[in-house]
Amino acid sequence: MADEAAKLSHVGEDGRPAMVDVSGKPATLRVARAEAVLRFPPDAWRALEARGFATAKGPVFHTAIVAGTMAAKRTHDLIPFCHPLGLERCDVTIEPAGQDTLLIGCTTAVHHRTGVEMEALTGASVAALTVYDMCKSLSHGIVIESLRLVEKKGGKSDFGSGLPE
Repeated sequence: MADEAAKLSHVGEDGRPAMVDVSGKPATLRVARAEAVLRFPPDAWRALEARGFATAKGPVFHTAIVAGTMAAKRTHDLIPFCHPLGLERCDVTIEPAGQDTLLIGCTTAVHHRTGVEMEALTGASVAALTVYDMCKSLSHGIVIESLRLVEKKGGKSDFGSGLPE
């Protein structure tokens, strides 16, 4: 079992949880993009659209963008083994994607020794949760359908493609 545990990046040789030592890695540009998908019941979608994507709590998209950005910058406070990073870029986007769906994207970047995948995922997820919170008075049937890493580059391996420098 110790051999299996050693293969996990956040498990030390002794099998205990540990932060990854990145001190020997070179600092390079690390970029990641994550997406969350929210699906609304038809009546809730129509009501939100008719209100210009605002609720009594305020402008839904603007509030979620701020929340997602704040969360991405604080990822290390939420996930125990994430390194604290001074993000150089955090772009949160929210776009209608069909008759009842929102697509939330979060792109993060930093010159560092470790990647920014968790920051992108955290930003997208908190933005999605914020949309849910702001719209739950319309329906509790809103579903956060997915959260996924779309692409990353920099470091020892890339995933996906097409990220801008």
